[in-house]
Amino acid sequence: MDMPLRTVRPNIVQSIRAFRVQDLQEAATQLGHHFLYANLGNAQSKQDVLDMIAAQYTFPAHFGKNFDALYDCMTDLVHKSGAQPGFIVLLEQIPAHAKFDKEAREQLLDIFRDAADYWADGKLPFRCFDSFL
Repeated sequence: MDMPLRTVRPNIVQSIRAFRVQDLQEAATQLGHHFLYANLGNAQSKQDVLDMIAAQYTFPAHFGKNFDALYDCMTDLVHKSGAQPGFIVLLEQIPAHAKFDKEAREQLLDIFRDAADYWADGKLPFRCFDSFL
């Protein structure tokens, strides 16, 4: 069986490029990894982005809805829930407009880069793919 991720480093944040969502979901199933998908196409602000990620990744109700809380949910909370198999994470259609500017996008992606580093320390794959509107 051809693995679409064979050329993708195990801990990385990168553009979705030629990958299709369905292929990444199937790869996650084959690998037994968590598949986290968020489409942010309707987000108008940082708060919208955080709300949509929280809802689509099914974060706990007490999620603090800020970037620090997002990092905690992607690392510490998951880590405390027991052994993990690995992650394939999608952030599709990240907004690119005045209310969610380049700095906000970089901050968001930095959280996922930091999460990838966190899981790399534990030798767990964390691949995050993103696309912009």
